[in-house]
Amino acid sequence: MYVKKLIMNVEELKNIITSQREAVAELFEKEAIIQRDVDINVLKGYIAHPNILALLGVRRSGKSILSYLILSNEKFGYINFFDERLSGLTKADLEKTVQAFYELYGRIEYMVFDEIHRVESWEGFVSRLRISKKIIITGSNSSMLSGDLATFLTGRHLNFTIFPFNFREHMLAHGYVPEEGWQHSTASSARIKTELNDYIKNGGFPEVYKFGTMVLQAIYKDIIDNDIIGKHALKKSARFKEFAKYLVSNFGREITFSRLASILGIKNVHTASKYVGYVEDSYLIILLERFSYKLKEQFIAPRKVYCVDTGIADTMAFNTSENFGRLMENTVIVELLRRKSYNGLGTELYYWKNHQGREVDFVIKKGNAVKQLIQVTRISDYGELSARESKALIEAGNELHCNNLLIITWDYEGKKEAEGKIISFTPLWKWLLDYGVVYPEVHELV
Repeated sequence: MYVKKLIMNVEELKNIITSQREAVAELFEKEAIIQRDVDINVLKGYIAHPNILALLGVRRSGKSILSYLILSNEKFGYINFFDERLSGLTKADLEKTVQAFYELYGRIEYMVFDEIHRVESWEGFVSRLRISKKIIITGSNSSMLSGDLATFLTGRHLNFTIFPFNFREHMLAHGYVPEEGWQHSTASSARIKTELNDYIKNGGFPEVYKFGTMVLQAIYKDIIDNDIIGKHALKKSARFKEFAKYLVSNFGREITFSRLASILGIKNVHTASKYVGYVEDSYLIILLERFSYKLKEQFIAPRKVYCVDTGIADTMAFNTSENFGRLMENTVIVELLRRKSYNGLGTELYYWKNHQGREVDFVIKKGNAVKQLIQVTRISDYGELSARESKALIEAGNELHCNNLLIITWDYEGKKEAEGKIISFTPLWKWLLDYGVVYPEVHELV
């Protein structure tokens, strides 16, 4: 898989497990651990039966810490397979980890296998173990729960995707909690907008708050080198790195596989498609389809690409004034997907564009109905609004039979009537801080 196979004995595994546990304990002791906007008890409840809780998401988004928080009142075994000492671990060694847990902690019923997809043939092991144990697995590749695992698992599992910090978590990391009535306080809104500017430019990876934005380059490099090039044994690594950088730096723009192949000198369009799939599977990018009631049109239309974190997007892109509006747009799509995961909304997300080139940033659909249309724009006053943006929103509303029209702004709030429709305007900082929490249902595997 990654390196030459390694055979370990139980004592070696016990030493590694112990050192990993001590490192996490030291982290909890020395660092301020930010409580995530998820209900820990609800997530824990999903493994009360023989289910597997799969915490998924981009590398270093907080999956390991979340697993500890879920089991904070329990005795449990934990092992992180991203440890270089465990590179090349075999299926047989997985059985030894259970023995190591027993010898260290006695008979335990909770076990956490962090980044377990790095071990070959792990699926059967987890499937057998879940019958008698309560298991959390984590992974930084979205394809890890397809294919073989779906075949092995005959019961239920819950996939929970975690993202880097949202805006509220960002402010907590900076030691700031908005005072009561913040929505109407001039002083509070000024501080919040300052925090928002920092959040948009630097993103929400937890390590940024400790080490600064320089760590973003290391995170990006780890994703490219380990989660993609290493995992897929890509031979033309320099070409792929150029390809990935182009994708990430063009956040908020339409892409097609044929155009990517042409621009980057890739002879085979299938190779470009495969490369995009690799980057998407690593959770580094988000692909948004164009909305159409005709599936064929939806499939062949260009997709829009976004980055999972605006800090990485801003780091990889050329620093121009145009970027900030696109970074706002990127912030909104990540938050929409975060709410979809954390709140179990059951929504589908698209963008809309007609033959005249008028475009709406986000279409929110649930079931057969379009529930909301969202436009994102960097304005602080209604007079700055482009007629093209409001016209596109109205046309999309008419075509998709949706009257819930929202424009997310930098700092303008209000309602306006246009062509018989009401358009609501909300500042980004208010929109980011205004949400509730509900949770997804268990997914049945068949």
